[in-house]
Amino acid sequence: MTIERGILIGVTIVSLLLVLVIPREKYRLALVAFSVKQLITTILGHVTVESGALSYPVREFAQVNRTSFIYEFLAYPMMCAVFNVYYPVHRNRLWQISYYIIFCTGLTIIELLILRHTNLIRYDRWNWFWTWGSLFITFIVTRVSCIVFFKTVHQEYENSR
Repeated sequence: MTIERGILIGVTIVSLLLVLVIPREKYRLALVAFSVKQLITTILGHVTVESGALSYPVREFAQVNRTSFIYEFLAYPMMCAVFNVYYPVHRNRLWQISYYIIFCTGLTIIELLILRHTNLIRYDRWNWFWTWGSLFITFIVTRVSCIVFFKTVHQEYENSR
């Protein structure tokens, strides 16, 4: 087994185990965040790969998908679910912005390590700044989507009483 396949298996296992750190009362929030992020990464992942900005030389389902299935459909959405579950709602704005920065920076550093030491990802017309920025924006879009979704659900519940 190559180091790339080992990493893909490890990322899959860790992503699945992350379900265990989600508190039971926040499963719905995690599921909505996971689903919204999957929708976003499905579109952006394909656009990015098809435009030639980056590529995944070693990937799962290579015959049907040019993106990284585990990253786009499991690992990244699961990290977003964890992000939203532990989002510091009752902290000040500076703390909340720092939370975004810490998550985006951590994930970007991990991607750069994978880029430098494996053949899982290749930047063709891409750089770390694009990764960090796309993470930041998609985390914001997902967070706002969760807020709007649950506010709407709560309002409908209150109106039906």
